[in-house]
Amino acid sequence: MSVYLVDTNIWLERLLEQARSAEVGNLLERIPGDRLYLTDFTLHSIGIILTKLDQSTTFNEFVEDVLINGSAHLVGLQPEDMSRVTEIAKTYKLDFDDAYQYVSADKLGLGLVSFDSDFDRTPKRRMSPNEIEADQVERDKPNT
Repeated sequence: MSVYLVDTNIWLERLLEQARSAEVGNLLERIPGDRLYLTDFTLHSIGIILTKLDQSTTFNEFVEDVLINGSAHLVGLQPEDMSRVTEIAKTYKLDFDDAYQYVSADKLGLGLVSFDSDFDRTPKRRMSPNEIEADQVERDKPNT
């Protein structure tokens, strides 16, 4: 059974009702919450962005729905992981936030869900929400 780290841009796409919001909504309906992970970096980034947009209520509802009442997992890196974050950022020409997500997903053995094509320069790459649905169907087929 596949598990996934969901990048900040995926959550924001849905929360801000952007162009690919329905694609994200479909993912969230199909994949059980206990198979979804987000980093503390993502949580804080969403809080910063939504607060700046005067959408604190949306942020609080997100936290309640996804983490408090939901079953998604919140994960974070430790100080000893930061040298790997900066190494990955340099090696693959990623911003710090992308390197943080990459190292988190890699450390925990999670697939990476993102709209950010920068991850395509890495060995882990990334999957869009639509690609996850295809991956999910293939992986969960019974062996015959």
